[in-house]
Amino acid sequence: MTPEVGIAAAYARARAAVDTAHAADPSRAADGRAAELVYAERVEAWVARLVPEASELLRLAARCQHLERWTSPRASFPEGKVAYLSWRRALYVQQAERARGILIGAGVPEAEAAEVATWVSKTGLKSNPSTQALEDAACLVFLENEIAGFAAEHAHYTEEKFVDILRKTWRKMSAGAQAEALRLELPPAIAALVRAALGAT
Repeated sequence: MTPEVGIAAAYARARAAVDTAHAADPSRAADGRAAELVYAERVEAWVARLVPEASELLRLAARCQHLERWTSPRASFPEGKVAYLSWRRALYVQQAERARGILIGAGVPEAEAAEVATWVSKTGLKSNPSTQALEDAACLVFLENEIAGFAAEHAHYTEEKFVDILRKTWRKMSAGAQAEALRLELPPAIAALVRAALGAT
């Protein structure tokens, strides 16, 4: 077996193992599949669109974006902004280490598994192109597929709070991802909030 064939086989094993982990998510998408499996497919699709030359390793990392997130719900941390930020950081570390472990277990070289952990942990956002690609994809999935449900779930939020959330999301995205976001067909109410977040009239 050539080294190239060996690496390809390791990537395939890692992908299958990641998807098996996603399939354990008790939440279901509209089509009945595990919600995090659907999410992984959407993030990978956006990475492939944003980075046409994306390596197999980057595409594999995209599938790890919310790896076993459901095992650490927001309610496991207290209320409040400080606790929310602590929860989010703990998630990044948890997901990154779980991804690294799965990849190494599948035979992916340790150096490459460590790269994936760096990207998934959001280390080097704005300076590491692969970390940024994952963040861009996650933001676009949120805007394209999740924001309407998020708004319905948080109907008690004021318009100002929604606009602030959208502004923060926008700031995390690269210029290329922002351009893609502007092409999305959003529900009118959501589109109005986006325009308000961008200062448009």
